[in-house]
Parts: sequence; C-alpha cells; structure tokens
Amino acid sequence: MRINKSKVAIIGSGLVGSSTAFSLITQGVCDEVLMVDINAEKASGEVRDLRNSIRFLGRNVRVKAGTYTDCADADIVVITAGAPPKTGQTRLDTLDISAKIAKSIVEPVMASGFDGIFIVVSNPVDMLAHLVYKLSGLPKNQVIGSGTSVDSARLQNFLADLVDVDPRSVYAYALGEHGDSLMVPWSMVTVAGKSFTDIIADNTELVGDVDLDEIVYKTTQEGWEIYNRKGTTYYGIASACVGIIKAVLYDENSIVPVSTLLEGEYDETGIFAGVPAVLNRSGVFDILEIHMTAEEEAKFRQSATVIREYTEKIQKYEN
Repeated sequence: MRINKSKVAIIGSGLVGSSTAFSLITQGVCDEVLMVDINAEKASGEVRDLRNSIRFLGRNVRVKAGTYTDCADADIVVITAGAPPKTGQTRLDTLDISAKIAKSIVEPVMASGFDGIFIVVSNPVDMLAHLVYKLSGLPKNQVIGSGTSVDSARLQNFLADLVDVDPRSVYAYALGEHGDSLMVPWSMVTVAGKSFTDIIADNTELVGDVDLDEIVYKTTQEGWEIYNRKGTTYYGIASACVGIIKAVLYDENSIVPVSTLLEGEYDETGIFAGVPAVLNRSGVFDILEIHMTAEEEAKFRQSATVIREYTEKIQKYEN
C-alpha cells in the first residue's frame, strides 16, 4: 500500500521564500516543505529555524533543505528567487536578470523529472511565468503566476476600510499586469452582493467623495509604500502564494486572480495576465471571463499591451 504525501519545494530562501515556508507549516498545508537556494547555508539556516517552531504548531510538517534534484517528486515548485528592484527601479527594470535566474532554475528542476505545478512569484511575474511555461514544456495549466492575487487583496482592504466592513466580504479583482498598468473592473465590484457603485451612491455621508482612479493608483503603489518603509514585501505575497497552493493541493476549485496563459480569453492570446481562474489539483482548471464595460475592456487591453511588450523582450531566453 502506498500513502501519497504532499510536497512543496520553494526555490529561494529570501524573505518571500522563508515567509511562504513559515505560512505553509503554521497552517499545516502539506506534509513536506523543501527549501532550495543557491546559497545552501542560507537554506539550511532557514530550515533549522523553521523546524524549531514545529513543536508548537498543529502538525509535524517536515522541513528540509535540498537541491534541484530533490524537486523530482514535488507536487508544487514555487519560484521566489529573483532580482529585487533597486532604488528608482520598477519591477519591469529587473526583467533581464530575473529571466536569467528563472532559466537557471527551471532547467535543472525539469532535468530532475519534475512533472508537477510551478507557481511563479518572482517579479516581473507575468513575463517570468510565460518564460517558465516555455522553458518547462509543461501544459499551460501547470504553470501559475501569483499575478494580481496580492493586488486584489490590497484593493479589498482599501474598499473595506472605506465602507467599514470585513475585507473578506468585498468581492473585487485587480486584473492585468502585476504592476503599474493593472486595472479594476468596477462594474463587477460588490459587497455582499451589492454593487460598490450603489454603495457609494447610497452612503455619501459615510464615504464622501470617492475617486476610483485614486484607489486603483493606491493599489498599484501599495507594494512600494511597504518597500519604502521596510525594504521589501513578503507577508502579503507569501499568504497569497499559500492560498494558491492550498487551492491546488486541496482540489478546492477556488477562484483566485492569478497570472495564466490567455488563448482567446478576454480577446488576448499568447500572454500570461492576471485574471480570475478556477484552481484545483490540475492547476488552472478554467478561466472565468467576466463581462466588463467597453471602458474597462480598453484598460485591460492597455495592460495586456505592456505585458506583451516586455514578454517579447525575453524571448531570447526561451531556448
């Protein structure tokens, strides 16, 4: 008799990778967490520290340090390694060096015999997810970028604060690029089934004048607001990543805005972009196409144009 065990490998033991590992073990999401880093001593140190928390948690998640070879039997490989932006740079400015890093990871992982699901967190995530898809040769459903998952969480927080409700009661998506060109389909934003535009109209004394464009801008800049105060972001994106992992391992059929390959959806083809997707044990099981207004569709196309332009810049790394 064979008892299957769930295993998640995290490539990159920096703050995002280690926070993802910590979130996995505190929630008891999987049976084993493997940490791999070009700096083997860093990975080993994180593993030692993480193991010392197991005694006080809900279950014994095995945490190990290893190499790319150890990814062979992983259900999920999470890529968090990348080039952080320097002062004055955007995520897009790190594209070339991050593409080189991604290539150096995917090739040995695939050589190990890995046939699971990649979750790409490294930035710029939409372009790198596309590169991982090309390099791995895996079906499109098995490559997922974290996309606009954390942007959507940030948007929900802003809206929840505005109308004083639990952010989990706000249903709102940020779509397109995980970056400055992301857009929000306001026509689809609801709170407990009531449209957000109606809530604004019915509660002017509570919310006052609401500038929707300003909220979108705040959503795009929230990562930088955190970056400028503490040097980087990691708790939010790690939690978003673990949410994606849970949806896959637990076969949830949850809808999460992630970066996935579009092949005609939203009238776009050949790019990875943040859209609502149904996630289960197969990875991206389906893409939810929401109906947007003509203005919203135009903004999504603008974001897709940015993604396509920068995706084409790293085609040289696909072979």
